[in-house]
Amino acid sequence: MQISSSWVLQGQNGIESLKVVDKEIPRPGDHEVLVRIYAASLNHRELAIAKYPESEPVSLREITTGLGQHLDGNLQASTLTCAGLTAWNALLGLEGRGPKKGDAVLVQGTGGVSVIALQFALVCGATIIATTSSDSKAQKLQSLGAHHVLNYRTNPNWGETAKTLTPGQKGCDLVVDVGGLSTLNQSFKAVRPDGVISITGVLGSASDSRSARGIVLGTRRQFKEMNRFVHQHQIRPVVDERVFGYEEAKEAYEYMMAQKHFSKVCVRIEEGSGN
Repeated sequence: MQISSSWVLQGQNGIESLKVVDKEIPRPGDHEVLVRIYAASLNHRELAIAKYPESEPVSLREITTGLGQHLDGNLQASTLTCAGLTAWNALLGLEGRGPKKGDAVLVQGTGGVSVIALQFALVCGATIIATTSSDSKAQKLQSLGAHHVLNYRTNPNWGETAKTLTPGQKGCDLVVDVGGLSTLNQSFKAVRPDGVISITGVLGSASDSRSARGIVLGTRRQFKEMNRFVHQHQIRPVVDERVFGYEEAKEAYEYMMAQKHFSKVCVRIEEGSGN
């Protein structure tokens, strides 16, 4: 019997309910694959299920046997299954409405979805308008290729400002909204008539000619399309400069809760080439 340690949520008292336990490594049955995980990127969903019941909680597991092949960029690859796929769906989920050369795309904040959406839209030839809360994060957005960066703390009417930065001041062709009710009003001010607002994780509706669509991850087909796109254009997803070790899972969640991160917070579960 082979044993591995796992971070498991035991209770709903926030991240303090995370405990390390030993578990038997399952044997794969017919038509099953046992996957070794080298790195995991954290999501705000985990913070929610740490307080409220969830039927299938996420756990971080360390496998101690020699299984699988090492791949390049394990930390970066760990961001694609959630943040990457969500961003891909937000930008290209509507057939024929994805960003193209000359379009204006607005991305909000510096979380994982927004940062990789910036990277995707930039490859498509779009002009990128990004929002953030600090000068240091603004510099990082500019280094990634953002054409305009607005500070939403010092400029609460950033939606109107974003509109003035578009050709003919008509508004953005596409807005990736990650704030929901707290940002939707400004998103509507920023988007052009017949433009699209993709609201990640929140379902919404529009009463005028602008389209608002709720985004929750994406499909298997979209995931395959995204991976081909990433490979073709050699896109390297951005992770925060601080990478946490397996034993530091609680500290990683505290870091994310404090909003100290830029893009995705990652935990290195096991050493491997490309980490």
